[in-house]
Amino acid sequence: MSEILRVAMWSGPRNISTAMMRAFENRPDTVVVDEPLYAAYLARTGIDHPAREAVIASQPTDLATAVADLSAPLPPGRRVHYAKHMAHHVSREIDLRWTLRFRNVLLIRDPVEVVASYVRARTTCEPDDIGLPQQGWLLELWDDHHIEVPIVDASDFLRAPEAHLRWLCDWLGIPFTARMLSWPPGPRASDGVWAPHWYAAVWSSTGFEPQRPRETTLSGHAAAAAEACRPIYAALHARRVRV
Repeated sequence: MSEILRVAMWSGPRNISTAMMRAFENRPDTVVVDEPLYAAYLARTGIDHPAREAVIASQPTDLATAVADLSAPLPPGRRVHYAKHMAHHVSREIDLRWTLRFRNVLLIRDPVEVVASYVRARTTCEPDDIGLPQQGWLLELWDDHHIEVPIVDASDFLRAPEAHLRWLCDWLGIPFTARMLSWPPGPRASDGVWAPHWYAAVWSSTGFEPQRPRETTLSGHAAAAAEACRPIYAALHARRVRV
């Protein structure tokens, strides 16, 4: 592989997105970037998030600059650029045709599980907070341009991580390596400055955790937020990668 491969993995929060970033970072040919559009999102929306000011200070707040950085040259010996994106960091009003230049992948998770995890860290949750609506219209954009975009469901992935990673590497045209299945615990220099607030589980991990059945019950506004995302999730789930 001689040309640079630029991968954009679009997830929502409280998914396996950081563990997936670890898997790619453990490849010797890959550079990863953690949520490169986060500061621009905070600056645009004014929303209050943990470590807001530190995030804004750590990244470009201008979206065009952040996007241009995604095409920067890579260090010698590296041929894969992997960007972990949060889908809720973009909005429908933004011209997102720049995404057509990347090998895009959607990483989805059942909205009930996402919301249940989200509200343990945040007091409220709206549908747009978990990225599923954005994933739905991002896929519409890519479909309109006849761009093939695989959809990976976190539950399926955790039942068979190696099979899914082998499939994904084959689709990307890069060799699979078993190094993607495990990594040393602890933080990485590539982690965003928000990591201490969100990455405790990943910092203690050494690989993908096995899928475990969960009894999850939501009520009130949280249940309504998850239910509002159910049709979008069902449509994406129907198109998921099956290995």
